[in-house]
Order: sequence, then structure tokens, then C-alpha cells
Amino acid sequence: MRYQKLSRFRVPAGFRGRNAIWVQLWWIVQSSLFAWSPQFAYKWRNWLLRLFGAKIGTGVVIRPTVKITYPWKLTIGDYAWVGDEAELYTLGEITIGNNAVVSQKCYLCTGSHDFEVETFDIYAKPIVIEPEAWLATDVFVAPGITIGEGALIGARSSVFENMPSGMICLGYPAKPIKKRPISNKLNTN
Repeated sequence: MRYQKLSRFRVPAGFRGRNAIWVQLWWIVQSSLFAWSPQFAYKWRNWLLRLFGAKIGTGVVIRPTVKITYPWKLTIGDYAWVGDEAELYTLGEITIGNNAVVSQKCYLCTGSHDFEVETFDIYAKPIVIEPEAWLATDVFVAPGITIGEGALIGARSSVFENMPSGMICLGYPAKPIKKRPISNKLNTN
């Protein structure tokens, strides 16, 4: 019995969304100009991402250690944060809403392989992180998932199904546990 025959694997035409030269150019820029920039150079990194086709809102904070496979498949809303060593595996589209947080070491995985066919076909499904959601440290999000508005996904959780708005969700696999309190306080410091 054969599980996978990788000699028969082929990347579908147009799968990356840009030609090979553009992809390689991005990977060079990401590993140098993006990664070597100082922590505070958010506008610089946002400009580089826009240059390569990402849709980046106002006041977005992206750390220099973030990895983004194909920025032209990335949309980030206003005042969103992406933490150190987060990986946005944008084989498919990733949308991160306004005021959403993707904390350090999170892995948003939009693609995988079909293990039921020996050609190990690759596929991509979008991920949506709705406004004001918070993915705490080291959260894994599988292809095709939506994290609802204001949801909080606890540290080291793995998300394999959509998570509802306004809920604290934890575990492997992540499950809704309780409602997330709505903040009525304004820090005036």
C-alpha cells in the first residue's frame, strides 16, 4: 500500500499568487530588510509589506521576527498587532481584523496536503481573525478557520474549528469555555 508518492506531487499553476522571481525577492527582503529592522520600525515593515501587495491598516504593529510566506495574501486591519516569531503561512488568504492581536509564536496555517491521495495534493483555505480577537502565546490555527469577534484563544491552544465571538476558548482542540468580559474601563494613564 502506498500512502504518498512525492515524485508525483505538483504545485498547482498560480498557487503562490505571483511568479517565482517575485516570491524569491520577497523571501530575500523578508530575511534582510524586514528581519534586520529595529523593533520600533513598524512603519518601515508595514511599507515593505504594502510594497509586496499586503493590505495593511493604520497603526499596525508587526515585529521584525514575524514570518509571512506571501504578503500579497495578507490583510491586516487598523491597530492590529502581530507578535514576535509569529508565522503567517499565507498559502491562502489571512485576514486579521481591527484591534486584533496575534501574539508571539502563533502559527496561522492556511494550507496543508490531502493525505488521502498518493499525489499529496496541496490545498489552501483562508483564515479570518475577526476584530478585537486575541490569540495568546503559541496558538495554532488550522486552514479554513474563523476566530469570532472579541474571542480570546488561550495560550498554546490548537484551533481546528471556528470559534464563536466574545468567548474565551482553550485547549487541544480549543473549545469555548466562558464569555469574555467586555471592558468598561478606560485607562487614563
